[in-house]
Amino acid sequence: MITVYGFSPSGNCHKVRLLLEQLGRDYRWVEVNSAIGETRQPGFLAKNPNGRVPFIELDDGRVLTESNAILHWLAEGTPFLPIDPWQKAKALSWMFFEQYSHEPYIAVARFISGWTPIDSPRRADLPRLRERGHEALAVMERHLSSHSWFTGDFYGIADIALFAYTCVAGHGGIGLERYPAILDWLARVSEVPGFVSLPQPDAAAQALIDQST
Repeated sequence: MITVYGFSPSGNCHKVRLLLEQLGRDYRWVEVNSAIGETRQPGFLAKNPNGRVPFIELDDGRVLTESNAILHWLAEGTPFLPIDPWQKAKALSWMFFEQYSHEPYIAVARFISGWTPIDSPRRADLPRLRERGHEALAVMERHLSSHSWFTGDFYGIADIALFAYTCVAGHGGIGLERYPAILDWLARVSEVPGFVSLPQPDAAAQALIDQST
């Protein structure tokens, strides 16, 4: 049995849930609300000193952190990760892109818009984050103009990694209207068997998002 410690509205956490559902793997979900500091409690830090979700814990006590590393471990030996070394490396390159050039802008804009006070000084960062988010989306749009997926020839973990925050980019004021190939790709992902949607923000977060966009 795999135990997942995660915050359901988090895209990084949803990556793990989505792959587990599509693999048909049994797992136990432990909800940890990072928005109110639950990842900073001593019991949590004893398991993951980095104080972040998601992470998984196995029955023998082993712990694995970092969402994309978890995806890679879960997908090994399944159709969600290519066997061919070149195709596997290409998939991993998109996952590194997601963590370095995509998530730091699109996910952070979403967080600031939905989980910080409307007068927070962090909101001064939103124009820059939105600009960089659009730069990442433009790279994805270019790829998708001639490819159906990011994980080689088939849907897999690079698609899951990029889907999680792209599908809610609008929450951070980063609209997708100018990216038809991305919109088509999002629709394809949602049609893959076992798909589950990222939960919507709670009412308080949604109210902040509405004021920010």
